[in-house]
Amino acid sequence: MKTINLSEQNSVLSQYMAEIRDIDYQKNRLLFRNNVRRIGEIVAYEISKTLTYEPSFVETPLGTANVALPKDKLVIATVLRAGLPFHEGFLHVFDHAENGFVSAYRMYTNREHTEVGIHTEYMAAPSVEGKTLIIADPMLATGGSMAAAYEALLKHGTPKAVHIAAVIATPEGIEVVKQAVNPETTTLWTAAIDPGMNEQKYIVPGFGDAGDLCYGEKK
Repeated sequence: MKTINLSEQNSVLSQYMAEIRDIDYQKNRLLFRNNVRRIGEIVAYEISKTLTYEPSFVETPLGTANVALPKDKLVIATVLRAGLPFHEGFLHVFDHAENGFVSAYRMYTNREHTEVGIHTEYMAAPSVEGKTLIIADPMLATGGSMAAAYEALLKHGTPKAVHIAAVIATPEGIEVVKQAVNPETTTLWTAAIDPGMNEQKYIVPGFGDAGDLCYGEKK
């Protein structure tokens, strides 16, 4: 599996990442969601460079223009609820794509909240057979949610290619995903790779709980 860390090159992405990490900036949910969305747009644009294109023509008021149009059929999937703004950023770029949604969430399995299990209870997705599948989830911490989403979506067919997209990932999460996917057809994209996680399995330094920061704390 190829891993592409977009923070290895300087771009405006660094500004968006700095802002969503900032505890004062996070107090405004609208601004936070907007930056997650913009990060999604940037990652989507980078992924667009890897797609298959075919020549075509478009009629302008003054003549005919030669253009190259994407040939791939896309399915963009996300993990509820934290993935929604990130997913929306991808839709701004790939506006003709089909969409899938997976409800996969962490459940602590011990009293100290240091061991995590993943529970999947709902999925709505089209066939991914022969298509290019993008799975967008902002936080790739333990990798469990992403691996569960991947396995659930592949029950709907075998995609031509898979792109896994995260805002922040950890080395441990990347390794878990690597073991779960087909390494020949999968590419992982992330805007940053942070050193690791705390005892509660949150990314450090990270930026906290993406779902809570986007939509408010859950009980």
